[in-house]
This record gives sequence, structure tokens and C-alpha cells, in this order.
Amino acid sequence: MRIPTSLKHKPVIAVENYENVDGRQAYSSDAKGLSLGLAQWNERGKVDISAKVWRHTGGKWSRQSEELPLHRVLDLAILLCRGIHHFQEAYRHEKLYDEANPIIDRVGLQGDAMTIEICTANDKIEEDLQLFRDALARDGELLGERLRTLARILEEMGY
Repeated sequence: MRIPTSLKHKPVIAVENYENVDGRQAYSSDAKGLSLGLAQWNERGKVDISAKVWRHTGGKWSRQSEELPLHRVLDLAILLCRGIHHFQEAYRHEKLYDEANPIIDRVGLQGDAMTIEICTANDKIEEDLQLFRDALARDGELLGERLRTLARILEEMGY
């Protein structure tokens, strides 16, 4: 199934077979494709690029397809990496985090810092941390493969 090119997001680089590699949903995913292209929110004279996950219900392209600016894709990757790193050491804390200091990291970006922290406002945070840890462990192979691939590509690019 080819992703649409007639909608507001204009694909430039695409993965047409994403449903075959979409983690645990591989070969049965509604996420049919990924693309990098011209953002749907572009205004005349101003062009931004974005990443998009194309979802299909089986009958039509879904409104649940997501489009993200590229910097947000990278911010999510940073958040994911910091989260995984946190859980590699979380066993040291009784509740899987330092209650006195729930901040995991402050990542400097554009003159400020993105504060990554345990969401202590979540009234079920202890239970949810355990569920999250278990899901990370279950998906360790899937995530590890992608992280190693990303590390290799970043190294090839000189980062």
C-alpha cells in the first residue's frame, strides 16, 4: 500500500513497508508507512519539514496519523534514551526512582534545558514505573536493535 501524496503533508523520503517492521505489531500494524516531507502546516513563503506516521484502518487513511516536526522526533529519541538509561540503574531504588530527586537529567538545548523527570503527579507512579520497567525489559531486543542501528548511523555521520 502506497502512502498518499495528495494530502497536505508532502512525502519526500518514505518507508512504504513500515507495517512489516513496526515492533511487536510487525505484519499486522495499522502504521503502514513513515515519511519525511513538507509539513502540512506550511504557510506561504515558509516551509518546514516533518516526520509522519501514516496509519490506515483497512478502509481508509486514519485521522490518527501523526505528523511531528523533526526536532520533536529527536527530542523524543533523547527522552527515550534517557528513560532507558534510567531503568538500567533504577533497581538501586526501592521505588525505582530517587524520591528525593525525581529529575533524571537536564539536557541542554537552545540556551535552556529539557528537564527529564519521573512524573510524580501520577497518583499510580509506583505501579506504572514497574509496568514501564517490565515493558522495557520485554522489548529490550527490539529497542536495542534500533538503538545500535541509530548509534552506527550517527557515528557514520560524524556525531
